[in-house]
Amino acid sequence: MTRAIERISRLEGVIKVPGDKSISHRALILGAMARGHQVIEGLSEAVDVATTADALRAMGCFVEVMPDGRTMVLPKVLRSEFSIDAGNSGTTARILAGVAAARATRCEITGDASLCRRPMLRVAEPLERMGARITLTNGGTLPAVVEGGALHGIEYETPLASAQVKSAILLAGLSADGTTTVIESTPSRDHTEIMLRAMGAALRRDGNRISVDGGTPIEGITLTVPGDFSSAAFFMVAALLVPGSQVMLPFTGINPRRIALMTVLQKMGGRVTIEGLHAGQLEPAGDIAVASSELQAIEIDDPATVASMIDEIPILAVAATQAQGRTVIHGAGELRHKESDRIEAMTTNLRALGATVEAFEDGFAIQGPTPLRGATVSSFGDHRVAMAMAVAGLIAEGTTHIENDEIVSISYPRFFMDLRALAR
Repeated sequence: MTRAIERISRLEGVIKVPGDKSISHRALILGAMARGHQVIEGLSEAVDVATTADALRAMGCFVEVMPDGRTMVLPKVLRSEFSIDAGNSGTTARILAGVAAARATRCEITGDASLCRRPMLRVAEPLERMGARITLTNGGTLPAVVEGGALHGIEYETPLASAQVKSAILLAGLSADGTTTVIESTPSRDHTEIMLRAMGAALRRDGNRISVDGGTPIEGITLTVPGDFSSAAFFMVAALLVPGSQVMLPFTGINPRRIALMTVLQKMGGRVTIEGLHAGQLEPAGDIAVASSELQAIEIDDPATVASMIDEIPILAVAATQAQGRTVIHGAGELRHKESDRIEAMTTNLRALGATVEAFEDGFAIQGPTPLRGATVSSFGDHRVAMAMAVAGLIAEGTTHIENDEIVSISYPRFFMDLRALAR
């Protein structure tokens, strides 16, 4: 399916974005490992999260939406042998590999064509060091077979920032003999650690060292998932770029390890502010206000900043086309191993709209401001690329056609509906 996007005059209104996808995955998975029941309000409506729920059901868990709209997870009795179809979700495949290493006699994990091209060796290697046996296709990708058993704690230094790998190791460590420690060279998202602490895990942090003691059970909790910052990012940039715009994004997650894009946009001159905080939440949440702004170019190569906004770099690239000067991003080589090669995808699409883009192996340079013109672009089978190009289409002269636009359902099924609701 192809979506037509027209230039608009302004954006105005309030949009509550769906629940945070990363937190939703973890709320489901940790609920399946806990004693008692886990009750989740505001679970993400993303297809990826539904994939995790289906995978847990295949493992023998009870995962159902209650009449009041909240989701309940009960571990019941986990099967010793099961198969998981992770679809397009790297989070599902990698984190559940850690669960399977601890709980399964044999687990087969597969996914769609895109996921089966993405690297899995990064999670298999530490789990094998803990005592699991993992067989990967072509030496490093899905499909995979995980044969779990008696695990022992390890100390593992991650070669790259990956919250998925860290989570898989920590969840396997819950069932391992002794202490499991992950050492991060660059801090990654800490949603797993926050939730584990709340559920009673014996977890400690000392700088970039995160340790968990095996053998301590975790207890189910009741939690509310704030809005997904990565989803809010598209409306933030759209409001900055479309003249005369004012947008409010209430109850959005503002975990310090997720909001580097906000800081970068503020440094570029963007009027992005947190208007109010929501107390008493497991994760920090606030109301984000955005107004149209004149942006200045920026150079980014700090590993912590890049790691914190790796999913938002495609939409930052769109913002860079309208910033005064040359925006340069380095250290983002991980973008080449996402649902698409996002460096190649964004370079190809933005050039088609008339932008001046130089691609590097680990990022790109974008000269601005450049008037964009409508063209036919591809989602490259990547939800974040599709949404980024929709925002670009709002400021491009003429009509922008986005091929395979339905891929946005991976993270944000009602994205285009919400975008239309703000258009004036």
